[in-house]
Amino acid sequence: MSKGAKSFTFYILMILVFGSLMYLIAKEGETYQIDGALNSISEKPTDLLSGFDTFKKLVLHHTESPLGILLLQIITILIIARACGWLFQKMGQPTVIGEIVAGILLGPSVLGNLLPEVSSFLFRPESLANINILSQFGLILFMYAIGMELDLMEVKKKLRETLLISHASIVIPFFLGMLVAYFMYESYSYKFTPFLSFALFIGISMSITAFPVLARIIQEKGLTRSHLGTISLASAANGDITAWCLLAVVVAVAQAGNMLSATYNILFSVLYVLIMFFAVRPFFAMIGNIYHNKEVVNKGMVAFIFLFLILSSFLTEVLGLHVLFGAFIAGVVMPSNLKFRKIMSEKVEDISLTLLLPLFFVSTGLRTEIGLLNTPQLWGTCLAIILVAIVGKFGGALFSARFVGESWKNSLYIGALMNTRGLMELIVLTIGYEMQILPPAIFVMLVLMTLVTTFMTTPLISFIDFCYRTREKIIENKKAGTVSGVFKVLLSFGRAGNGQIMLDVAHQMFSKGKNHLEITALHLTVGSDVNPLHADNFEEVSFGPILYGAKKLGIPLITRYEVSNNAGQDICDIVNEEGYDFLLVGAGISMSDAPDDVAANKYRATFYNRYFKKLNAPESWFYPGGLLKDKTKMFIEQTNCAVGVFVNRGFVKATNVLVTLTNVEDLFLLEYVHRLVKATHGSVGIVSNPPNSEEELVMTESIQKFIFETKHATLLAEKKLSGDILAKFNFMLISYPTWNILCETRKDALQKMPSTLILNKASK
Repeated sequence: MSKGAKSFTFYILMILVFGSLMYLIAKEGETYQIDGALNSISEKPTDLLSGFDTFKKLVLHHTESPLGILLLQIITILIIARACGWLFQKMGQPTVIGEIVAGILLGPSVLGNLLPEVSSFLFRPESLANINILSQFGLILFMYAIGMELDLMEVKKKLRETLLISHASIVIPFFLGMLVAYFMYESYSYKFTPFLSFALFIGISMSITAFPVLARIIQEKGLTRSHLGTISLASAANGDITAWCLLAVVVAVAQAGNMLSATYNILFSVLYVLIMFFAVRPFFAMIGNIYHNKEVVNKGMVAFIFLFLILSSFLTEVLGLHVLFGAFIAGVVMPSNLKFRKIMSEKVEDISLTLLLPLFFVSTGLRTEIGLLNTPQLWGTCLAIILVAIVGKFGGALFSARFVGESWKNSLYIGALMNTRGLMELIVLTIGYEMQILPPAIFVMLVLMTLVTTFMTTPLISFIDFCYRTREKIIENKKAGTVSGVFKVLLSFGRAGNGQIMLDVAHQMFSKGKNHLEITALHLTVGSDVNPLHADNFEEVSFGPILYGAKKLGIPLITRYEVSNNAGQDICDIVNEEGYDFLLVGAGISMSDAPDDVAANKYRATFYNRYFKKLNAPESWFYPGGLLKDKTKMFIEQTNCAVGVFVNRGFVKATNVLVTLTNVEDLFLLEYVHRLVKATHGSVGIVSNPPNSEEELVMTESIQKFIFETKHATLLAEKKLSGDILAKFNFMLISYPTWNILCETRKDALQKMPSTLILNKASK
């Protein structure tokens, strides 16, 4: 008997022997139990049918338990929040808008009205305490992450330029908010709420800016390193610090009742801030220089950081400033070492943003009962609040930016960006609601104001762009490039390693052209919710190999990094608006022969054959060429320049080139081949398969002329491509129409193709 058979036999005997003994123990033990000692849910089942009834009752019992309800709430919240976030992202809006809307959908305004029984079961009042506690903890982590996103050195550098902009966008809306509170106090406030507390909370709710949303919008627009982006980010960061310090004072005053009672709270709070910045921050600066990579940031260090975060939050809660202020300051005083901040933000953000924050949005939505605004007067008041908020924030930032010398366009941009409120506003409103300073109706009005001002940011920026963008300027830029003899290539790559390879392709293809070659390397990170700290790291990692390749080749290279929600469309827009002559993109894994990519394609084919083939789903959904075809089609149809899609099959140097010509339209490939072999000193093989004798005559003439002018160029005897022919070459040039034909007719042969560049002439 083999060793494996012995092990299996022993395993079966062990199960039988010990299983039988356990059964005997259970039966013997039942003789000692008290009569009637049965499950509290139901009587002891006597047959399978009654056993299933017991099973159903147990399932319902466990579902309705506190833990079961909490888990069911979290599952529902995450699904709805992600769905709404995805939907609003597709609309060009920040994900946070969709998550706020998800909270309102699950609250009494929608779910409570449409499905009251479901709402009362899922969000029963006694179960909401658990959601609120988890959401508060999520906010603590989030505010800590926001504090880490702020770069105090950058704020300090730009303080003189941004002080007026940031503080004007706080002071003016704060004043207008207090003015609105003066007229609303008698009719809308709680009778026991002091006017000062009510007015201060309305004022601060008008003044806050959502720094995270603003930062991500600036990333999406590619403005991070521009003057406008720098000024906007610094102004928002400066304003965020001021606003949260101001909020701490407002909370202290509101809890104490008046300014005099809050004196000690404020004094001890100032002492807390001084200790954090002048004692704790230098200590963490030392730690940041030691612990700056994942290898040394161990569990003990992470535990210490989280202990410090909780301690800081506890101190500010005790001092009457609110727990979130302590979390924010804890993030601000973290080491300025970016590597340390990236490591810590990675540990915090995933759990806080994806799991805990959606719980906060829903807890806010459960408080937002839009039905409370049930009269024209209340809706009129809500509209007035929205208008005042926009005028104060947008107008304050706009005119202060113009006053310090910014152009009208930049000033409008800054006004639109600073008007963004988002999640930060909801945090302020929740604090006011929980302190019973903001009544439910006012709370609803301010939540709607938050939605409107955040939602309008992206369309408003697009409108400003539209107003200042002119076709004449685009045409002038393109003409200027043509006149100056510059051939502009946009090289868009995904994987870092592919960038260097594609640079080699571009250099070999165009370095021997008549015009001066200008190559711009573009890398896009998909997803508008990318943390700016992580974006810097993505950029550094992505451009490392291609910059090394450019240095080795001795050519200048322009690098460009952007965050995008729609990479394909953004690439097309960049090409058209900035007058590029050639777009070079990678084909991804679709036709790659790298082992990992081959495995992925094989799995995709297996998955199709097993599950979708029986349903007659189009094979093009899963065949690699189909993906490449769709991707190329988009670039060809929507760009004004020539397009090349590169399929990497171990490319090093195009020393033995194959070009395929199937009709007269393919003859443009010969110009590319001529430049290529001139740069590589390689050889060329031509496969010509004209459709008729008339085209054959024209093509033969052009090919003979090309062979005469080009060294080591040969017309192959074969008329059709086969795997054996393809295997003899290390690079192939092919037109897009011919590629589509080969994908349908020569699938097997293409499996042996070398590295390939699929080309299409400029469409316009």
